[in-house]
Amino acid sequence: GDDEVAVLSRAFNRMTAQVKRQRDALVAVNAETEQRRRFIETVLSGVSAGVVGVDSTGRIELINAAAADMLGLRDAATQGASLAQVSPVLAPLLSRVGRTPGGAAQDQIRVSHDGDERELLARVTPKGADPSEGAVVTLDDLTELVSAQRMAAWGDIARRIAHEIKNPLTPIQLSADRLKRKFRSLGPEDRAALDQYADVIARQAGDIRRMVDEFSRFARMPEPQTRDEDVEAIVRDAVLLQDAAETDVRHRIAVADAGPVARCDRGLLSQALTNLLKNATEAVQARLAQAPDGPAGEVRTTLRVEDGRVVIEIADNGVGLPQTDRARLTEPYVTTRARGTGLGLAIVKKIVEQHGGVLTLTDAEPFTEGATPGALARVSLPLSPAQTEMLRIA
Repeated sequence: GDDEVAVLSRAFNRMTAQVKRQRDALVAVNAETEQRRRFIETVLSGVSAGVVGVDSTGRIELINAAAADMLGLRDAATQGASLAQVSPVLAPLLSRVGRTPGGAAQDQIRVSHDGDERELLARVTPKGADPSEGAVVTLDDLTELVSAQRMAAWGDIARRIAHEIKNPLTPIQLSADRLKRKFRSLGPEDRAALDQYADVIARQAGDIRRMVDEFSRFARMPEPQTRDEDVEAIVRDAVLLQDAAETDVRHRIAVADAGPVARCDRGLLSQALTNLLKNATEAVQARLAQAPDGPAGEVRTTLRVEDGRVVIEIADNGVGLPQTDRARLTEPYVTTRARGTGLGLAIVKKIVEQHGGVLTLTDAEPFTEGATPGALARVSLPLSPAQTEMLRIA
């Protein structure tokens, strides 16, 4: 009897030890799995590419912040939702998975949300050999690359236009003047008609010359000659100049942080700010022409220091930005004005980026309750190294 109890006891102890080993192994596997899951989530949250995992039914299992931002989705609200429904632009790509060699499908897509447009490279890859098991969608934002390619192409076009068109303009204008002098002996009526036609020729040639000059400035933007400059002084000068030129639009300036210094080319930065102020003024004038009884025309310029950068904001209560193609407003020859060349904002963006800055265009907060939002142009520039160091020490 004792032997049987001893054997049973040893068997029980072995079984208990085995269960403990299996339990410990299971706990270790679960801990490793959880650690890997956290690691993957950390990696996905830190990468610039968008990543979306979908199950066999096309429902979202995982989406990182970059993908949610690119597609204009809220991360938490999309878990378990159909990707094709929350982002219909991806539906054709998802349907092609498994039909191509290797099973993957890839395409360049355009996504629009909140008036912003992005060019994305989307690639859908099956999770396993069977495409029905689900897929992983990766997204790369090509917006800046596509914009840079367009800018480079327009730079080349601008050089060609400037060269081919500018040369004949002087002879055309001179010929118009000679015609007026040559036929002074005509009767009053004929001479008046000739003067009118010649003036039209000269005026149109002048318009073309101004357009070509703008193309030339865009194509041959000088390299900035930078030094530490008082940004407040540059902003005040630009606002004062614009305010003096206009009578129906009021300009206001508010400085939250006095004396910010940036390493910049004063002339180029002044040119960029003047262009933005001019655009804002013209937008207000267009709104006043459409609705003379509306709120008084106003442009508000603010200056502050934020996160080691100097931020200049120019807000207006004009006609506002278009609802579509906003991302292309800074591309050459994209304009909302009938007589615009579409180069003003392209030049501004180029100047700002030459200074290591960022230009952002968005809706302005309405100046009065119930009013339609105007436009807001934001220029963010790095502070000078010396002032950055002073702020760090302080």
